[in-house]
Amino acid sequence: MLAELKQNSHPLPGDAEFTHLLVLIPKSEALADDIPGRGALQAVLARKGLKPEELAESPVSVNLASGALASFAMIDDAQSAFERQAHVKKAVLSLLEERPKALHVAVLGKEEARRGMAELAMYCAWVNGSPLPVRKKKDGDKPLEKIMLHGFEGDFSEIRAAGVGNILARELTAMPPNELNPGSYREKITKLAAGRNWKHEEFGLDALLKMGAGAFCAVAQGSGIDDAAIVHLAYAPEHPAKSIALVGKGICFDTGGHNLKPARYMHGMHEDMNGSAVALGLLLAASEAKLDIGIDCWLAIAQNHISPQAYKQNDIVTALNGLSIEIVHTDAEGRMVLADALTLASRESPDLVIDFATLTGSMATALGNRYSGIFGNDEELLALAVDCGKKSGERLCSFPMDADYGKELESDFADIRQCTLEGDADHILAAHFLGKFVEEGISWLHVDLSASNCKGGLGSVGTDITGFGVKWGLEFLRAWLNR
Repeated sequence: MLAELKQNSHPLPGDAEFTHLLVLIPKSEALADDIPGRGALQAVLARKGLKPEELAESPVSVNLASGALASFAMIDDAQSAFERQAHVKKAVLSLLEERPKALHVAVLGKEEARRGMAELAMYCAWVNGSPLPVRKKKDGDKPLEKIMLHGFEGDFSEIRAAGVGNILARELTAMPPNELNPGSYREKITKLAAGRNWKHEEFGLDALLKMGAGAFCAVAQGSGIDDAAIVHLAYAPEHPAKSIALVGKGICFDTGGHNLKPARYMHGMHEDMNGSAVALGLLLAASEAKLDIGIDCWLAIAQNHISPQAYKQNDIVTALNGLSIEIVHTDAEGRMVLADALTLASRESPDLVIDFATLTGSMATALGNRYSGIFGNDEELLALAVDCGKKSGERLCSFPMDADYGKELESDFADIRQCTLEGDADHILAAHFLGKFVEEGISWLHVDLSASNCKGGLGSVGTDITGFGVKWGLEFLRAWLNR
């Protein structure tokens, strides 16, 4: 549950009672007379030897005479959206460290500047004011209950929708693997779908075997619990202008299978379902924002375990679209479960398919964990996706899909190899592999989520688990709808 928002178009009254105050002002060489707590701020700046415009580089926290804590930040419109978000996040976190029940936010300057600052503040306060669940004997952080916004009144429904979706994605990703296994995950999805009146259906292992979804089943057969499934959800406005399919990798725990990961790389593999959480979070955000887009969401939910039944190197399996696949490495399971989910998604003939996955280590090697990579079969959509990354603060880098890369996946024994043992440019090879399972004529984007976890947070988000992709996705869907 997000903090309740109350708005007041007037500046913060002098007699207002508050314990925690965020003040955002446009970049300037001087402090305006109407800044709340101006005298206390000037005294701290003088003590630290700072000029007012340096508040655009780092926020400053001040204890006011009333005992309240205030954090002041200047917003520089010359900075990127990502830089502005990170700046406001730092100011917000300095206040939320004390676990307040209520946060007052004051925005100053001209109306358009106040609008932008209010949107920054609201998103940062909402996503950071809802702590991720922990399992400590001592209670964890308390959620922020109320936000009082002074200096601007507006419609924050889309900002709120992005926050709701981001929090859902992060909460699911943070859950330990003994609590979020494929069965319990499916139960959570069923409850969420019922509460949102989404269409909901599941394709379990028996049904998938009969359908011929051999790529998904090859991975799922190694789990001791027969609870893997491809889950289909649908959001259907009355007269949608466009249709899209979201596909997410939902590997609740990835051991690597017979090509077992060492402990260092297996730790954290409960987060390997993040792609499905992002797809689910984006579905929630889009439905909250009431976008005029029909959305089908396909979640490939399974575990990659080691067992006598687990798939192994040199196996040859046949995917749902009839392509035979030579298994080269069992830790390349994400592309296997996505293959059949992409086929199901694209057979419905949507205007666009987007898949999300924590798919390859080579993407993290290429970009680190501050950007995610994107591939696709439509150059205009790729350009739009990258532009929306800049605007949303969830930055994307586009990678090549030239045909000569795909030759690395040629097999002597099957229609295609799953990967190579060398691992060179595996993020590009994985995208080539996935592209084979998108029906001809369907526009498609693939997001490899190297920024799903970033130490210390990323952009607006202060937790290591970032929920990267939901805010970008909402920005992209809006822009795509209005093309």
